[in-house]
Amino acid sequence: MARRCELSGKAVLTGNNVSHAKRRTKRRFLPNLCNVTLESEALKKRVRLTVSAHALRTIEHRGGLDAYLLKAGDDELSLKALRLKREIAKTQAAQAAS
Repeated sequence: MARRCELSGKAVLTGNNVSHAKRRTKRRFLPNLCNVTLESEALKKRVRLTVSAHALRTIEHRGGLDAYLLKAGDDELSLKALRLKREIAKTQAAQAAS
């Protein structure tokens, strides 16, 4: 499993531990990932995603998973999230037409 957020694209970063003597050793900065189940209001179903804590806060701020996905750019979303976004857009277009 890749350590990458499926919605925001946050991934592992690398850097240095710097001691008091300025000795540098490599280290990894891991994203705070959570396995969550989010509900899509348009699709009326639940979806399991691996999401960073930052993305969870943004989802709440934007008003739910549907609003977050429709506003998010395609380049940062995973394939699973892109499929969800397309389904939600299709469902909302069908509801607007009828």
